Amino acid sequence: MKLLGNIIWFIFVGLWAAIGYVFLGLLLCITVIGIPFGIQLFKMVSLVITPFGQVVDTNFGKHPIINIIWLIFAGIETALGFLVVGLLFCVTVIGIPFGMQCFKLAKLTLIPFGAALK
Repeated sequence: MKLLGNIIWFIFVGLWAAIGYVFLGLLLCITVIGIPFGIQLFKMVSLVITPFGQVVDTNFGKHPIINIIWLIFAGIETALGFLVVGLLFCVTVIGIPFGMQCFKLAKLTLIPFGAALK
């Protein structure tokens, strides 16, 4: 079931989100200040491509200051976007598993520094 979910997710959501994350990560890596943020976007690409079967472990205490900076400038907006898309997926019974993956991505994009995939 994970394989089928990941294939469907990759075709309709994952590929496009991964392209966007890689593009934004490259733009952020142009400046020295943006490199840590770009690296976090590259880290998120693996989860965005195939989220089924992966678990996100967030650790806010590992890098609290940079997580707050991320939260102010990018985290809230991105997490709200994933929450809205997740709620739209959850309207139908078939979309509930995809909505749950969006909620997982919202958790990761809210506080990415110190997060790890299990």
